[in-house]
Amino acid sequence: MEFFPALSVALRALGRNKMRSVLTMLGMIIGVGAVIAMIAIGQGAAAKAQEQLAALGSNMLFVGSGSVNRYGLHVGSGQTKTLVYADSKAIVRECPSVFAAAPGTGTGQQVVYGNQNWATQINGTEPQYFQVRNWAFASGTSFGEDDVTQAANVAVLGDTIRKYLFGSNNPVGQTIRIGNLPFKVVGVLVPKGTSPGSGQDQDDAIFAPLTTVQKKLLGQEWLRWIMVSAVSRQASYIAQHQIEALLRDRHKIRPGEPDDFIVRNLADIADAEAEQGKVMTILLTIVASVSLLVGGIGIMNIMLVSVTERTREIGIRMAVGATEQDVRRQFLIEAIVIGLLGGAIGVVFGIGGSLAVAHLLGWPILISAYAVLISTLFALAIGTFFGLYPATKAAQLDPIEALRYE
Repeated sequence: MEFFPALSVALRALGRNKMRSVLTMLGMIIGVGAVIAMIAIGQGAAAKAQEQLAALGSNMLFVGSGSVNRYGLHVGSGQTKTLVYADSKAIVRECPSVFAAAPGTGTGQQVVYGNQNWATQINGTEPQYFQVRNWAFASGTSFGEDDVTQAANVAVLGDTIRKYLFGSNNPVGQTIRIGNLPFKVVGVLVPKGTSPGSGQDQDDAIFAPLTTVQKKLLGQEWLRWIMVSAVSRQASYIAQHQIEALLRDRHKIRPGEPDDFIVRNLADIADAEAEQGKVMTILLTIVASVSLLVGGIGIMNIMLVSVTERTREIGIRMAVGATEQDVRRQFLIEAIVIGLLGGAIGVVFGIGGSLAVAHLLGWPILISAYAVLISTLFALAIGTFFGLYPATKAAQLDPIEALRYE
């Protein structure tokens, strides 16, 4: 029997028991839909994490002041005073894999505008900081090199500060008070959201010239951190080793002695997040795939029942010339049709379910054509595998015994 006549017979056979056919497909529908939805949710979460990491900056490394050992007691990171402005310049000058570096320090202060006030972080840095962080401006502009040289009282606001102090009004050109000093607002940054590493609101900060914060707010010359941008993500690992070697040499740290600074590569965080996303996607897919196996068992059970019910029909076909191969092909095609129809409907339900989750729960999703293709092929494979035994059993029936079957 040719393929298309066999397909026509298979569809008529399934149509004679519509409810049973639909219930048989249900396992495949649920399985394929669950696989697509789980992969969409898993990949969406991974993509969101990568997006948050990209928002931190381009190929960025964080160089921070390290721990102090006082009489055998380590008082924690950020306590050394050996990280200085000259280190930042040396990193750009002597590390070939470094594209740019922005030195900085910070302090917590109360900020006031009119009858509104807000406690936030004041970061002192230089104009290239926004380039290193790949941070665009919603309005206004950055302070300039002249502002750093003159220790000018100018400030750039994060979006959270703008909302709490100014609401919907544009703060550019307005004057705010940081501590006891007036600062003119020159720019507002676009929102970046929370940091994926610490969960801290990146927009809850104000940026001012480094010299202004050092001289007028802190009274200190050393740095708390240096933000470094490598020439590429791959080069960030080389840049990390170059920076560590350079700072150990500049700070005269002997072999075997601990560093008085820390260097963190955000590419490591990105890789860890990506790996975690892959693991989560695989686990969710494995759980959802159990439904596909259950659906396959359902197909085999129904096909075995169908063989029993149509034993006499099989005998008649063999009596008029049908071969074992024809009978095997007929029942195998019926099983494959059930698998493919269930898979196709499952694709629709999986995409629809993913969109519903995104709309109702606000979760990020990423519907992958690869996941749809793999699920469909898996449904085909399940239908073929679990339909093979019933088809073989039907083909091996004795024609005489089949004709006598009541």
